[in-house]
Amino acid sequence: MSSDLSYRRLGSTGTSVSELCLGTWRFGRETNGVVETPKDEAHELLDAFADRGGNFIDTANVYGTPSGRSESWIGDWLAERDRSEFVLASKVYFEFDPEDPNGSGLSRTHIREQIEGTLDRLGTDYLDLYYIHRWDDETPITETLSTLDRLVAEGTINYLGASTMAAWQLTKALWASDVNDWERFEVTQPLFHAGYYEDVEEYLDVCSDQGLAVCPYSPLAGGFLTGKYERADPEDPTAVVAPDGSRGSIDDRFDRFYLSERGWHVLDAVRAVADEVDASPAQVALRWLMDFPDATVVPIVGARTVEQLDENVGATDVDLSQSQWERIFDARYDEDGRRWGHR
Repeated sequence: MSSDLSYRRLGSTGTSVSELCLGTWRFGRETNGVVETPKDEAHELLDAFADRGGNFIDTANVYGTPSGRSESWIGDWLAERDRSEFVLASKVYFEFDPEDPNGSGLSRTHIREQIEGTLDRLGTDYLDLYYIHRWDDETPITETLSTLDRLVAEGTINYLGASTMAAWQLTKALWASDVNDWERFEVTQPLFHAGYYEDVEEYLDVCSDQGLAVCPYSPLAGGFLTGKYERADPEDPTAVVAPDGSRGSIDDRFDRFYLSERGWHVLDAVRAVADEVDASPAQVALRWLMDFPDATVVPIVGARTVEQLDENVGATDVDLSQSQWERIFDARYDEDGRRWGHR
């Protein structure tokens, strides 16, 4: 069994969370007619995560098929636990009810409606962390932030988070909170992993400057950085040998999101370091994120099995030297200092 998780402060907040966050986007999700994580397996994963010291659980109102299933399954599990021992995060933005003309986005109407549904499905009267799932071009950020600020004042939400937006949008939101004396975003959730870093460099600079915690999703590049994929064609970075049932074999977005010259070079460096420290590539890739020097980084792991979860938790036992960390960072560049491409 892997070691128990330790805890770290969530950015500038007063809340401590486990070094890894459990992502639940696969709970009840159907892909090509297959339920990725059925309810019994979801509860088994939640049990294992809690037993290993995990207290930070991430979900969203639209996770599961139909939307809300992930939250409901977590709520069923949580009913047998002490709610106060867990830090629950959920999100709002995407369409929940296609029949409702106000059923998506970040308007006051939609946020108020969705937080009630989220709390009901989770079986709780407050949420520790509430993310805006995307930036809403149709709703003024002042409407969104004033609504979220009120929810914090009412005790419905403890902290606010922002997922997947440009650096200028995050800066604009922080400025609006500052000048209006509203609660600000304290946590961010970008797509971020060892092979993807520079695409969000400005975003991470804002997080570092403002003391925001970073909770990257897809920290293993959809499984690519676990090392279970092999390159099939030296001339084509998207040509891959993928195990049956893996993301690469069932998700048509896999090559677009994760396969690139940069990714393969980073994977080579991750594998080499893993051999040196007697760890798996997945553990090294997670440790690389956890050791990021300029911000508190808490990766969100989406393990499918308890065995995978234990492997992920094992990242807490890995020690990377500064030179090993930098070798993985530098693998994104060719010999002339140019960054390898990413489609």
